[in-house]
Amino acid sequence: MNNQEKELQKRVAWLESRLDQTESELSHLNKLLMDCGFPEGLHTLKVTIEELLEEANRQYPFSPEENPPPQTFDPFA
Repeated sequence: MNNQEKELQKRVAWLESRLDQTESELSHLNKLLMDCGFPEGLHTLKVTIEELLEEANRQYPFSPEENPPPQTFDPFA
């Protein structure tokens, strides 16, 4: 095995390690979200955020040419 192949194997091992870590963190986050009331975890959070943003855009519409509205939409206000 030449040096290039060894380096590629090292890179693959590093990427696999990062993937395992990322999958573990994502799984943990998903479980935390379900424990906090998002029944489907990340999916439910994503849908909720999209709905909040759509509502904000309906309440405070502006075109890209305009400046954003002076106040930002705060769903917790």
